[in-house]
Parts: sequence; C-alpha cells; structure tokens
Amino acid sequence: SVPIVILARNEEESVNTALQSLLAQNYPGKTDIIVVNDNSSDNTVEEITRVKTNAITLLNSSELPKGWTGKLWALRQGVNYSTKNNPSVDYYLFTDADIEHSSEVLKMLVTKAEREKLQLASFMVLLNCDSLWEKLLIPAFVFFFQKLYPFQWINDPKRTTAGAAGGYLLLKRTALDAAGGIDAIRSEIIDDCAIAHMIKKKGPIWLGLTREVKSLRKYTRLSEIWVMVIRTAFNQLNYSTLNLLATIVGMTIIYIVPPLALTIGLLSQDHLLLVLGALCWLMMTVAYYPTQRLYKRPVWEALLLPVAALLYSLMVIDSAWRYWTNRNPSWKGRKYSNKGSNC
Repeated sequence: SVPIVILARNEEESVNTALQSLLAQNYPGKTDIIVVNDNSSDNTVEEITRVKTNAITLLNSSELPKGWTGKLWALRQGVNYSTKNNPSVDYYLFTDADIEHSSEVLKMLVTKAEREKLQLASFMVLLNCDSLWEKLLIPAFVFFFQKLYPFQWINDPKRTTAGAAGGYLLLKRTALDAAGGIDAIRSEIIDDCAIAHMIKKKGPIWLGLTREVKSLRKYTRLSEIWVMVIRTAFNQLNYSTLNLLATIVGMTIIYIVPPLALTIGLLSQDHLLLVLGALCWLMMTVAYYPTQRLYKRPVWEALLLPVAALLYSLMVIDSAWRYWTNRNPSWKGRKYSNKGSNC
C-alpha cells in the first residue's frame, strides 16, 4: 500500500493535471492521495476540489511551528494523517503538485524497491526545457547536480553519499519510523537530500533519471531560475567561504578557462593554447551531451555549457552574499531562514 502525499502551495495552474495523472496510475496495490494545502493564496484549493473523487483527501496545513521549514511541516501532517488512518502502510510516495506522472511509473518504482530491498527510491523528474533560459540552464542544472551528488555513489550502499529528488520520492515506512520520522530533519532547507541522508543509514537507496515523471513548472525568465537556485546554493556548500572559493575556482578552471584559452590562442596565434583550449572544451561537451540528449536538445547546444557555468557561478556567489548580508531568500511567497543546516 502506498499513500501518496502531495504538497501544494500556490499551484493552481498545475495541481489538477497532477492529480488526474495520479488517479490514472495502473497500480495494483492500495493507494490514497493526500493533498496538503500549504497556505496557498491563489485558487489551488478550488482546483483540487474540482477533482471530484473520494480517493483524494485535502488537508489544510496548520500554522508553521518555530524550527520547521514549510515543506517539511506540510509533509509531516500528510504522513501523520496517513499513519493515523492506516498505520501498516508499506511505502509513502512524496511528490509535488506541479508534477505529471505516467500511468506505469508508480508500479515501476515500487517493483524496483521490492526487488532490490531499497529503503528509498527516487526519480529526478524531467524538467521543462522549452523557453530560451530553460534550454540554456535546465540541462546544466541536472548535469551539475550529478557532480554534487554522483548517482553511482548514491546508489552504492558502501558509500555515504546520499541524495534524492523531492519531486518523486518513494520511501519505506519502516525506514522513516526507524530514522525518527520527519521531525528528525524539521529545519532542513534541502529536504529531499536530508531525507536521503538519514534513510541511507538504515539501508540502500537509489536515485535515477526518467522521462516518465515530468515537471509542469515553467521558467520563462532568468530571474525565476535564479531565485530557485540561490535559495539553497550556499546551503549546499555548508555555508563555508572556503567551499565557495574552491567551487568558484573549480568552475572557472574547468568550464570557463577552456573557451577563453581557445579565444586567446586564436587571437595571438598561439597554436598550443588554441589546441589545449579546444580539446578541453570538446571534453566537457562530450561529458555534457548525455544530459542534453535526455532533454532532446541538439548537439551544438552542449557547447554553451561554459555560459551556463558562468551564470550558475554567479548564482552561487549571490546566494552566499545574501547569507552574509542576512537577506533571506524567498520561494513561493515564503521567506526562508538562511541559517538552516546542510543535509
């Protein structure tokens, strides 16, 4: 049995589609859909109630207690409701209200979890990649995420590296209970990785890419992606100035120096510099291409990785600057403390 806990905050444009795709799941086990409305200020509730079925329970999140992040508090309420009504559930599925699911995906992931005795299994959803800024930055976002959290390391029980994607996260109930429940990570900003970190101590976890689960959220402007990234970027570096410097130096050497070297070599007719710059640029393009292929982007767009790297480096710097100047980032109208701990 798999209760599906959906977190919804200001998702009037997508929640109906998300719910319809969950109701259409070809899953032979018992599923209940619990939607936690996290104090939405738009028509999210009206869109949820338009889906007339007894299979959906709508909960309105209570006031956010001190020491909790909004998403984890909403998640806890969904889990508590589910446990109260059925304390012997096998798994929880945590997902968002801006996700569209293929009809077979739940069966696919539960089957994998059962066969491989996984305590947690998660898909990184396929993000939108239609606008100019999405084409430039979204595949790069996934590429850089895999540098921070190599999937092979996450999926290796012998390594401590842990990560997950909150858009689609299947979690064994007994593992969550043994780890102390959602309360154990109540203040975490990067909630999905925090869950993965505490669950991996209880057994094997798995994270993979897919086209079967798609995000409905659109990023039409650079500012929208910028806000999404700076909310957690410096947190990823454990609020460390040394980690920040190492990251910026590393990003510069690996992704920005090669095209600069090629350009300088071309202008100065320094053939060695030109060849080395071109070779390094080609290497990064080859490494990046599988992610581009996942998003069905043309080969030549992989050459733009240095531009994306420069923009993401600036986002990380901005995230650190906001932390140092105590300008808390906001997401969906809610201010987040920038003092939260790293997962």
